[in-house]
Amino acid sequence: MGNIYTGIELGTDSIKVVVAEKDGQQFHVLASVSSESLGIKNGQIHDTKQAIASVKKALKQVNEMLGVKITKVIACVPPTDCKMDIVVGSVDVLDSEKITGEDVSNVLSDALKGQDFKEYELITAIPISFKVDDNENIKDPKGMNGEILDTRVVVSTLPKEGLYRILEVLKLSGVETVDVAFTSTGDYFTIKSPKYDSVVGAIINIGESSTNVSIFNKGIQIKHSIIPIGSCNVDKDISYIFKLNGKDSRKLKETFAVSVSNYADSNDIVEVRDNDGEKKEITQLGVSKVVEARLREILRFSKNEIKNLTNREIRYIIITGGLSELAGFSYLIEEEFGSLAKV
Repeated sequence: MGNIYTGIELGTDSIKVVVAEKDGQQFHVLASVSSESLGIKNGQIHDTKQAIASVKKALKQVNEMLGVKITKVIACVPPTDCKMDIVVGSVDVLDSEKITGEDVSNVLSDALKGQDFKEYELITAIPISFKVDDNENIKDPKGMNGEILDTRVVVSTLPKEGLYRILEVLKLSGVETVDVAFTSTGDYFTIKSPKYDSVVGAIINIGESSTNVSIFNKGIQIKHSIIPIGSCNVDKDISYIFKLNGKDSRKLKETFAVSVSNYADSNDIVEVRDNDGEKKEITQLGVSKVVEARLREILRFSKNEIKNLTNREIRYIIITGGLSELAGFSYLIEEEFGSLAKV
């Protein structure tokens, strides 16, 4: 048996838990759960009691599926209010005949000196490259000979207050957090390939109440931004236009509307009751126009945000999240982004 890992994400709409076994370089999913989330918004705890109850419910489902109790997890958190900085470090090599892992640890520690960890917690410190004496752009210096080791590192931190509340909720739910990772890291590793590892690209994750835009340079996240518009805004638009409750609006969005109204059928009609209890007929064309308008707004905001985050040439754009599963969504992103983007 290989090592068993459990990842948990506390989202606005749902608590997601995945348990996987690592066998060599392969991961085999043993159990996965998506359970209703309460008390959480934009990755932040708003009601501790509700959040704890939501996490316990999700963990109970996983425990029942596996027949064992999960006690340790890796917490996947959104990069909300994160800081990402590039820092440098330099040290004298302990033994110039051979650079070791201890030298690498020392130069990383040197790079972190002077960073503000009073209000922020370190999440990741990822080396961009190393330099051994005059030899630059080295990925792994171990085993080389040299006297001076330099590095450039991307340091990511999160405000302690919000992060510690998440960790406290997990602790009170009966699990120990052994590590923390950004959800955007998971997004990248879903599509990771040698092609993407060598260029600059963007990942857009359209969540329930916000949209996350992340810039990756050669597989390392260097920038991040959050747009306060998400899937729930589409539901609210449908509710406002057609005077429906949130549950019916969401159902229309997920099962009836299409992303591009030009592909909608004006003769396809569904009958619903509005908030006054009166019967109302809604065409696929009508609801799709409402959905498309908001989707295009989210995508255009995201496109502008990418430009604000970096002036480097973007070689790929990946769009994920619940809204990306709507019918015809791939046609919409091709219109807005061209051939660079895909779901």
